[in-house]
Amino acid sequence: MSIFEYAPAPESRAIVDIKASCGLFVNGEFVDGHGTPFKTVNPATEEVLAEVAEANDADVDAAVKAARRAYDKVWGPMPGRERAKYLYRIARILQERAREISVLETIDNGKPIKESRDVDVPTAAAFFFYYAGWADKLEHSGYGSTPLGVAGQVIPWNFPLLMLAWKIAPALACGNTVVLKPAETTPLTALLFAEICQQADLPPGVVNIITGAGATGETLVGHPDVDKVAFTGSTGVGKAIARTVAGSSKKVTLELGGKAANIVFDDAPIDQAIEGIVNGIFFNQGHVCCAGSRLLVQESIADEVLTRLKRRMSTLRLGDPLDKNTDVGAINSAAQLARIHELSDIGEAEVGTGDGAGRWSPECELPSTGFWFPPTIFTGVSQAHRIAREEIFGPVLSVLTFRTPSEAVEKANNTPYGLSAGVWTDKGSRILDIAGRLRAGVVWANTFNKFDPTSPFGGYKESGYGREGGRHGLAAYLKGADA
Repeated sequence: MSIFEYAPAPESRAIVDIKASCGLFVNGEFVDGHGTPFKTVNPATEEVLAEVAEANDADVDAAVKAARRAYDKVWGPMPGRERAKYLYRIARILQERAREISVLETIDNGKPIKESRDVDVPTAAAFFFYYAGWADKLEHSGYGSTPLGVAGQVIPWNFPLLMLAWKIAPALACGNTVVLKPAETTPLTALLFAEICQQADLPPGVVNIITGAGATGETLVGHPDVDKVAFTGSTGVGKAIARTVAGSSKKVTLELGGKAANIVFDDAPIDQAIEGIVNGIFFNQGHVCCAGSRLLVQESIADEVLTRLKRRMSTLRLGDPLDKNTDVGAINSAAQLARIHELSDIGEAEVGTGDGAGRWSPECELPSTGFWFPPTIFTGVSQAHRIAREEIFGPVLSVLTFRTPSEAVEKANNTPYGLSAGVWTDKGSRILDIAGRLRAGVVWANTFNKFDPTSPFGGYKESGYGREGGRHGLAAYLKGADA
């Protein structure tokens, strides 16, 4: 696939000790689950990594009760400056065990080691550092300083540790306790985080980790003693959660799907824009809710951009996620791979092959085992095509063109989603003008997919509501604040 030859540079997995059987983490201890155990596999090899406990209704209830006791007796009454010490301690342990966590994340998720090592783990630690700083300053946040109680949190499989940090760090900083359910295909780093909580001497019950599939998450969300629900995942599940909690006193934040537009104007720095396009859609195999999956390029430079983009895609290296040279890893599961194939096949039939339209991938030999999909672009796409409207959640880019700034904005906003967008231009005034007209929670200018704990993140329309990160992220976990 690459024009260069690279010697293998595999990261050793010897640093990780994966237990054959994993239990639930409730009240500061690992305990057996009472549901039907399930297996988690390495998506790059289909190797079974561990058998994981499933939490049934009684297990969920035990976890919520443990969180309630910890909230009432320990964590809620604890001064913010004392809570901050625990958060700082967790952040430092994440840094100290970064290599171990990165390897485990890559094995369980399929993402390249250079992304888990250079993005996921350091950003997760940064979130704990950032919110540790807020724990004793809540009265200056503008949202008050009274916590909600017990937070039930459900996170997806694309960024298992990072999403955990986004959820748990602000919740604990504000004085809440947590019951968190990771995705059933990527539970291992959340369970390693439970060990880190023990290592940090976090009081029992402050953080509880329960594993399972949709039924476990549904029980957690609907539990009557959960005060706050935080969910990141699909729009369909988000709508179901909204219906479940409607009429109750629970606060809810939802971070859901997206179909972001990455807009490239004719005065953009093309070389940087090409890197931004690649990073926008092929980072993390496109398993990113804010991925720039729609490229809107000004018609006058469309041919040049496509030529350069294809040349750059031809240098991407797909293969062993533990190899430090790898750019594109494995698709997380067989089910997700089937979904990508389905929508890509539909796209191929829709756009046809005439007038420069079509489906293109660089020459690429896919591994014989595991779940793999090559980086792919579709040209000649119109607004009516499903690949321009539906979230694929894979390394698939739809390319559209525009002639005027107003047309670009109209096409970018023509989606039920509104999570993110990107603008590439040399003019600062154009950046401000376009960004102000885009209906997206995050707009990146001359960059894409940049995450910082000090910046709020969240969406409009069917991309959800509420904000995570920054000062705004505190509002979701404090009484009297709108979130």
